[in-house]
Amino acid sequence: MTIHKGLERAYQHIQGAFRGSWKVNESMALHTTWRIGGPADVLAIPEDEADLAYLLLQCKECKVPWTVIGAGSNILVSDGGIEGIVIKLDNFSQKEWQNHRFIAGAGCKLPSLARYTAQKGYKGLDFAVAIPATLGGAAVMNAGAHGQSMAEVVTWIEGINEQGQKVCYEKSELQYGYRFSRLQKEKIVVTTVAMDLLSHVREEIEATMREVFEKRKATQPLQWPNAGSIFLNPPGQSAGKLIEEVGMKGFTFGGAQVSKIHGNFIVNLGNAKAAEVLEIIEEVRRRVKTTCGIELESEVHVIGRTGEAG
Repeated sequence: MTIHKGLERAYQHIQGAFRGSWKVNESMALHTTWRIGGPADVLAIPEDEADLAYLLLQCKECKVPWTVIGAGSNILVSDGGIEGIVIKLDNFSQKEWQNHRFIAGAGCKLPSLARYTAQKGYKGLDFAVAIPATLGGAAVMNAGAHGQSMAEVVTWIEGINEQGQKVCYEKSELQYGYRFSRLQKEKIVVTTVAMDLLSHVREEIEATMREVFEKRKATQPLQWPNAGSIFLNPPGQSAGKLIEEVGMKGFTFGGAQVSKIHGNFIVNLGNAKAAEVLEIIEEVRRRVKTTCGIELESEVHVIGRTGEAG
């Protein structure tokens, strides 16, 4: 892939005062749980909030597109890669307690936080022990499992907008819904999340988390790279069961396959392309619509160069 010369000059300008890690033509397959995706023009890992603010402001002034990713689940990167700068917040891993309020950096891995807070005797994130996400991504997506979600624990978030300014949202401003928050529609990078947790018996929390993890191992295709659930559950329905009912479990196209274990997962058998995954998603939607009269809505975010999924 050749970087547009105008963008190349902008990258050189931006990199000048950037203090974090900077990688050119970085394969996004290394940064997504699906292990799929072409190269990003640049992968930038800011050192701290000031570094992130500088990066976002320079991107705006130089008209450079940017994308922020967390653990790389719930996304499908096109085979053509991503134009612009991809931002990861690996260095945003701070943790702070204010009585029962737990404040952590957006780059923290959610399963690690679930175990950490349980060890401290606090309940609230136990449902998230098996969710492959960062805290920031989980707060933005309102990630959830087993009937619980981030909306139940988040109290406020801080972030940086594209002008390089710090912003703060109280929970009441986030408009949380099923796998949704207003942050998904705004040009903001979440940096810090505050959560209210409940004091509880440590052993009971850890027992609950073991049950959650064992259930995940028994019902999800953990041996293959995947992005998590593909479709939102329709009201009163299970997307996975609908997909099984129309005979799509095990359906294979190229290197991608509808999981034989759980119909709402598509796995990478080793060399899958984004275009193949998209073909399967559309075929599943078509069959469920034709057979069941239900329109499945994908919860996977496709990012990258348009028209270059393959």
